[in-house]
Amino acid sequence: MGAPLSSWPWAGLGAYKYVLYGPLVAKVAQEWREQGGAPTDSWCLHLLLLLALRSLIHQLWFSYANMLFFTRRRRVVPDGVDFHQIDAEWDWDNMVIMQTLLGAMAISSPLFPAMSELRAWDPRGWAVALLLHVAVSEPGFRWAHRALHRGPLFSRYHSKHHSSPVTQPLTSAYGTPLESLVLTLAMAAPLAGAFLVGAGSVSLVYGHIFAFDYLRCMGYSNVEVISHRAFQAFPLLRYLIYTPTYLSLHHQEKDSNFCLFMPLFDFLGGTVHPRSWELQKEVDQGKNDRVPDFVFLAHVVDVVSSMHVPFAFRACSSQPWTTRLVLLPLWPIAFCLMVLQVLCSKTFTVSFYCLRGALHQTWTIPRYSFQYFIPPMKDGINRQIELAILRADRMGVKVLSLAALNKNEALNGGGTLFVDRHPDLRVRVVHGNTLTAAVILNEIPGSVKEVFLTGATSKLGRAIALYLCRKRIRVLMLTLSSERFLKIQREAPAEFQQYLVQVTKYHAAKTVKTWLVGKWLSPREQRWAPAGTHFHQFVVPPVIEFRRDCTYGKLAAMRLPKDVQGLGSCEYTMERGVVHACHAGGVVHCLEGWEHHEVGAIDVDRIDVVWKAALRHGLSPP
Repeated sequence: MGAPLSSWPWAGLGAYKYVLYGPLVAKVAQEWREQGGAPTDSWCLHLLLLLALRSLIHQLWFSYANMLFFTRRRRVVPDGVDFHQIDAEWDWDNMVIMQTLLGAMAISSPLFPAMSELRAWDPRGWAVALLLHVAVSEPGFRWAHRALHRGPLFSRYHSKHHSSPVTQPLTSAYGTPLESLVLTLAMAAPLAGAFLVGAGSVSLVYGHIFAFDYLRCMGYSNVEVISHRAFQAFPLLRYLIYTPTYLSLHHQEKDSNFCLFMPLFDFLGGTVHPRSWELQKEVDQGKNDRVPDFVFLAHVVDVVSSMHVPFAFRACSSQPWTTRLVLLPLWPIAFCLMVLQVLCSKTFTVSFYCLRGALHQTWTIPRYSFQYFIPPMKDGINRQIELAILRADRMGVKVLSLAALNKNEALNGGGTLFVDRHPDLRVRVVHGNTLTAAVILNEIPGSVKEVFLTGATSKLGRAIALYLCRKRIRVLMLTLSSERFLKIQREAPAEFQQYLVQVTKYHAAKTVKTWLVGKWLSPREQRWAPAGTHFHQFVVPPVIEFRRDCTYGKLAAMRLPKDVQGLGSCEYTMERGVVHACHAGGVVHCLEGWEHHEVGAIDVDRIDVVWKAALRHGLSPP
């Protein structure tokens, strides 16, 4: 059995813990019905409003802190937040739940004033609350915080909070019940004092709680938001307000910077970290920034899935993407952001991780999948991709990998357009499809002697057909163009050309149980496959799994090595730690230090080379 107040009593409820708000909601509903409208004089209603608005403050600070395109150069700890930290902090809102329940208990007390008795504004209450915060909450919290760092108290109550290596706004509420009680007392003492002297007001309740949460989230944001010039101009200010750097040093060193919001009490107690202001200046000036070694240039799929970005909802982005009903009400907001992004010409940095000491980033151009199929937008999209490549080249990026439609053959020849236009590029442009082909080919059982290939004349289809015919596997290539088929057939060595066969109808594959799908299949077309067929896919979007008597493969992907650091988001529908094969192909290109561009047609002779290199570096099929 654990120590008292070291675990939450509702931990076993999981997502059902929110039923604890049931009595409050029921009370508000009853008052609403009795009064025939919103019960504005109900403390229960205001508690629920506070709950929603406090959660919004944490979410907005989280979103801002993780908008790398805004904050990347001012991050205090440059590391990423990994899945372990995300899972540990999953129930970060337990503190908010506890404080709401304690508030519900307080308002039921006969000593608590009715809402109708309170003024909207009383400056005396604000003065009392500020005085009590400085005189009681700040030194009281520092004393309690230092106590939590001593002996068994740290291991039993405070070590979990410090297990988060990269502070986040959600980390500010993550902890044990005892830690949350300490914070609650620090927040409630000024309010209680103001109410006891008869100077409480509605604005004080909202203002004080919001300010408390705002400052907590700011300190834990891991993004320096206070200019060092302000401290140079007003030296006293550094003792009146802490900075994200100041708090981050506490999480790293643990025996310094214990204050709540005011470093003055650490200064008086001799526990200020000596590098607090120097490091804050370095971070504010962007000296913590790091040039990525590898960039994966992606694009947004659609409006709904745009909410899967890591700075939106961590609970969503840390899981494989799937449409969630709770996100649908946010569709109008996502649509408006889509319009703004379409009008924007800037490439956004959305996520990053470290592998073998190399920094890998994902950039996204503000374009959606449907736009790639609108002919007038072709030049604009290519211009966005080109600007991203040139930006990476100026920064000193080693490899830039093109994702999905960014390397569409009809759009830019699989990246050839940019390499031809800028022959002096230092950054290596990679489409990664060599590894994609390798993944698909290595999924095919060695006993297979015949396959049916759709999308046969595409970049991947061509490479797969040429590779398989060399293995003496008969390839039925579905294409209406004899000219394109013959062109590919002539590329094969003379003794293997007989294994490439052109077909123009789906019924030609009615006895073939291995289908390689590079072109979308309708349910009607899938009916031609015999029972027991396996559909290997390299088509986006994946085909609908219509046949229950057949099996369907996933899109080509690779699992990153176990020593990857800072990875905390899933790549679209991929599971944790798994990336699309074209992404992995760029990673291998970077780790190997290859100096050639991988654009245009796939070099069939390099398929096995890239596959072996991927396995050598610890990547593996998922």
